[in-house]
Amino acid sequence: MVHLIWPLECIVMDLSPRRKARLLGPYREATYLAKKAIECDNNSHVDAAAFYYSQAARLLMDLAYNFPTFEDRKEWITRAEEYKKRAAQISVPKSPKQMKQPEMVMLSRCRFLLNQALDADEKGDTKNALVLYKEAMTATLQAMNELKHKPAFQAKLDNIMKEAVARVDHLKMKEKNFLTQKGAQFVTPKNAFNIPHEEHEIVNDTNLKLSGKATLTEKEKKVILITSKINNLEFVPFMTVDYSEKFDYRPQRFTDRDGFLRLSPKQQENFHKWARPDELCDTPKMVAGTFIDCFSIKQTVISDCSFVASLSVAALYEKRFGRRLISNIIFPRKKNKEPYYNPSGKYMIKFHLNGIKRKVIIDDFLPVDKKGELLSSFSVRKGELWISLIEKAYMKVMGGYDFPGSNSNIDLHALTGWIPERIVLKPRGEPRKDADELFRMIMQRMKNGDALMTAATPDMDEVESKRAGLVALHAYAILDVRVAQKERLIQLKNPWSNVRWRGNYSELDVNHWTKQLCQELDYDPKNAAFYDNGVFWIDYKSLLHFFDIIYINWNPNMFTYTYTIHEEWSAGVGPAKDSFTVGENPQYRLKMSSDVKTGAAWVLLTRHITDIEDFKYNKEYITMLIYANKGKRVYYPYEPEPVIDGARINSPHYLAKINLAEVKGRDFTLVISQYEKTTTIYYSLRVYATSPFTLTPIIDPYKYIEKVIDGEWKGLTAGGCRNFPASYDNNPDYHLTLKGPGSICIELRAPPIPKIGFDVVPLNPEGPQQLLHSGDYRAGFVVLEVDNLPEGSYSIRPTTFKPKEESRFLLTVKSTVPLTLKMNPKPVQT
Repeated sequence: MVHLIWPLECIVMDLSPRRKARLLGPYREATYLAKKAIECDNNSHVDAAAFYYSQAARLLMDLAYNFPTFEDRKEWITRAEEYKKRAAQISVPKSPKQMKQPEMVMLSRCRFLLNQALDADEKGDTKNALVLYKEAMTATLQAMNELKHKPAFQAKLDNIMKEAVARVDHLKMKEKNFLTQKGAQFVTPKNAFNIPHEEHEIVNDTNLKLSGKATLTEKEKKVILITSKINNLEFVPFMTVDYSEKFDYRPQRFTDRDGFLRLSPKQQENFHKWARPDELCDTPKMVAGTFIDCFSIKQTVISDCSFVASLSVAALYEKRFGRRLISNIIFPRKKNKEPYYNPSGKYMIKFHLNGIKRKVIIDDFLPVDKKGELLSSFSVRKGELWISLIEKAYMKVMGGYDFPGSNSNIDLHALTGWIPERIVLKPRGEPRKDADELFRMIMQRMKNGDALMTAATPDMDEVESKRAGLVALHAYAILDVRVAQKERLIQLKNPWSNVRWRGNYSELDVNHWTKQLCQELDYDPKNAAFYDNGVFWIDYKSLLHFFDIIYINWNPNMFTYTYTIHEEWSAGVGPAKDSFTVGENPQYRLKMSSDVKTGAAWVLLTRHITDIEDFKYNKEYITMLIYANKGKRVYYPYEPEPVIDGARINSPHYLAKINLAEVKGRDFTLVISQYEKTTTIYYSLRVYATSPFTLTPIIDPYKYIEKVIDGEWKGLTAGGCRNFPASYDNNPDYHLTLKGPGSICIELRAPPIPKIGFDVVPLNPEGPQQLLHSGDYRAGFVVLEVDNLPEGSYSIRPTTFKPKEESRFLLTVKSTVPLTLKMNPKPVQT
């Protein structure tokens, strides 16, 4: 046990004022530091505790040197040695010689098996409990035989055996009494063996109502299956059956069949071996304390600052709001969803990946250096594992610890499933005009628990970076947003747990911190200056200047309804660029009740990523355009004008937010768009809404298609539009015959230089003689859709706007009824 220093005030009354000041100043500082050390030690903040112990010891040794005749000198030296010893104990990792002995491993495994049996017993699963109790008894008996010369372990193993035997006897007696009482009256229910296989359903653990079918189509299953293979490893959907995953691998310990993860170059420089947690500390635990702690997280040599920042804000949310948000993605876990240490070394982590929840299986081998120090992110709370294991699982998905980097939108969505949004602080290099409104929003939403937030810095030169105390291209966790003493302030945390902001409201700032402000924020800059844990306050104006993006992940429980579609967009469908037409892009109808006056519908587009190179270079740009178009197919990107025109971004997530109070109509067309489409992509489209809706693909109704692939305006046939009657009739002319009344769609494509169009002239003497036209002449693409067109013959004449504009073209006619398309004889060219 570590002791505080004895009070001095009563002993120094006889000293001169000068000597009293020389003694009491350092002594009170040492007392303060010792109190902080013991407080941090008791809360498992070992890095901070070691720092405070060392500083207190240094001051006490200085006092002993400066006051050699003082009667308490021996006590100071004793306390200083005690503090130094404690600092060394908690700050220096165990060497291989100190690593946990095999007998401790056996004892932990026996306890683990007994706990699994007790959990099943408590749930009323008698059959499974009996099996697990017998496994625990077998493992305990084996351990007792191997450790028969170690009485201390024999006593502990004997207690485990007695408890297991007692529970087995109790359950067997209970079962015997039950069968005796029921006798022949016991009848097996008729449908006992016809229960639907609900345990094989994909898990949907949100509180939202599905606004559509709960089952996947065969096409969606194919998409989910294809994108389960990420970086050549399989990460299948998380099913309800996975709640019964086996975690005991007695007598061996579990080893991941996929092997060890690839190390980053910085890890390789110091790597010694892969070690299990019980080799590194006596009592490994998943969580050290009631809640996980954001201040215990420390990033090391892996370039995953955004992921570690994401862990920090999720951990803070869990502690602040008392809801398991991140600790419940770790298995095995108790009935209250609290994860626990598994001596068998197997863990399962549940992530949101490629549009669906997926499971990631890992073992507990972690990379360490020769001193036994972890070469991965870790907790400063001694023996705590959740940070290192979640990181390992995520790095496994990403192809190894050699992580190319990410952003917090991606990472937080994977960890929590919360809705990602990217807010640029300097759009087009200019300050945001709605900066005041943005601050009010993030402050209120954080207070309500509606959002998790991080902030990212842009690239900056080394001089500016050092002067500001900020790391370039780095993610910071946003811990708090406040207005205090009329100042707008934001509390940030550097995932490195060191290197802090040096500007306004930093711990170095002597101008802005007032007594009232410190009290309101419960913050002491002088205390903060003693220990750099990477946490600091910054004013909002400085944040807008030095940071460029705020990443927000929204709580899906703000909504009531949701629905998801998983789809494939083949590289061969549609043009590479959709600047002229989006007609062949994937399109969806989002229909909401016309009675709904207010509310919101948010649409999240997620592109599935299956290769680390894709993730690393982000060459695919996606977005979404939304039209109040009564759910009809859109052909021209800006006709009609979209209500939301999404910017194409090279992130796998794009969010479009529809505020129903600000738009007319409740029947929308959603259009998926890419920039320079080169490869087949797989994606998920998910809608979150405050009221019921339907989301359906817009299906092309045309079953019959005829194409002209060698059309050409050349020489005389480049006759121009009707404004040039002398040459107009020289244009190519096609004879269309409809075999019945129906709807048609005519599309004309050409290179972008000449503006193009076409006319449709009825050839039926007894039918309507109205001329149909494709509309304004355009570059690259024009289209005409006509419903309820009568049966008969029609002339289609493609033209350029001006004569003598030579070009090739492609003409496509689609119809709901059978049709023929033939070229009428061309005029003789001269």
